Amino acid sequence: MTTASGAPGLDGAAIDGGLYTDVTDFAHRTHWLNDAVSLYTTYGVALFGLLLLAGWWLARRRDARTMAAALVTPVAVVIAYLVDDGVKSLFQEARPCRALPHDFLIEACPAANDYAFPSNHTTVAFAVAAGLLLVDRRLAALAWPAAILMAASRVYVGAHYPHDVLVGALVGIVLGAATVVATRRPVAHAVSRLRGGPARSLLQAA
Repeated sequence: MTTASGAPGLDGAAIDGGLYTDVTDFAHRTHWLNDAVSLYTTYGVALFGLLLLAGWWLARRRDARTMAAALVTPVAVVIAYLVDDGVKSLFQEARPCRALPHDFLIEACPAANDYAFPSNHTTVAFAVAAGLLLVDRRLAALAWPAAILMAASRVYVGAHYPHDVLVGALVGIVLGAATVVATRRPVAHAVSRLRGGPARSLLQAA
C-alpha cells in the first residue's frame, strides 16, 4: 500500500482488517449504543484530565515521591503522545475508512494524512492509567477500565484497526510508567524543597 504522499505505508487491512470489520458490523447492529460510544470516544479524554487533577489533589496529602509521580505523569503523557505521533509519521498507515470504505462508520473519515497507527487516544489514556498506578491505586482502578473502553471505542466507531489500539496501549503503558519511574526520585527532592517555600499550598495540604 502507498500513502497519499506516494511513500510506502503500513497495510493495516492485511493485518486485522477482518476483525475490524467484525467490530464495525457489531456497531452497525447496535445503533442504540452508537451515540454513547461516539460521545465517549470524542470527549472521554477529558475524563483522564480530571483523573490527573484528582491525582495531584490527593498527592497533596501524601509524601514527596507521590506528589512527584502526580506532577510527572502529565509530562509522561505528553512524551507518549509525541512518540506515538512520530510513529504515525514513520509508518503512515491509512485509516481503515480509506482501505475498507464500505464498512460501517460512525466517526467521520479523517484527512488522508491523518494516519491510523498507533492510536493517539489510546496512548494518552493508557499513559495516564500507568502513571496513576504510582500516584493512587483507587484512581488507577478507575483509569484502567476507562482506558480499555477508550481503546475499544476507537475500533467501534471505525477510526482504528485493533492493532492500532493495542500498540497505542503498549506505547502509553511503557512510556507512561518508565517516565514516572525514571524521574520520580529527583522530582521528589525538588518537591521536598519547594514544600517549604511559596509553592507549599500547591504541593502539600494544610
